[in-house]
Amino acid sequence: MTDPRRRGRFGAVMIVLALVGLGVASYLLAVRVIGEPPTCGPIKGCETVASSPYATVLGVPVALFGVAFSSILAAASLAWWRMADRRALYAAYGLGLAGLLAVAYLTYLEVAVIGAICIWCVTYAVTIAAGWAIASAAAWLTSDRPPPAG
Repeated sequence: MTDPRRRGRFGAVMIVLALVGLGVASYLLAVRVIGEPPTCGPIKGCETVASSPYATVLGVPVALFGVAFSSILAAASLAWWRMADRRALYAAYGLGLAGLLAVAYLTYLEVAVIGAICIWCVTYAVTIAAGWAIASAAAWLTSDRPPPAG
């Protein structure tokens, strides 16, 4: 059985990261829907990325995929945290791995194709990478594996 204290620490961090990602994706979707460029502050590049043809897939804003992804990830993390159902932890891990591939591709597009960096996109990518790392650690450290021989 998973130690509730360990699950609590990992679960809470996973949920916070997913919710931060959800907030970023929601903001990017909202500005896209109202037709405004995202606010980048002193860092430039968000406008360029947001107005690129890569900001949509088949007419659907990429940010909408981020909202859906982060919502499902938050639900899986919450399910593992509250119910100790390892299937939910494995779902969060698998989603995180898929998310890593997606944000790696999108980051490649930003750097190599579009030639601009969006700080919001970088923030979202960091939440995905960190969430996957935490889910990986949680899966490893909370498993019921036998102690090392010695």
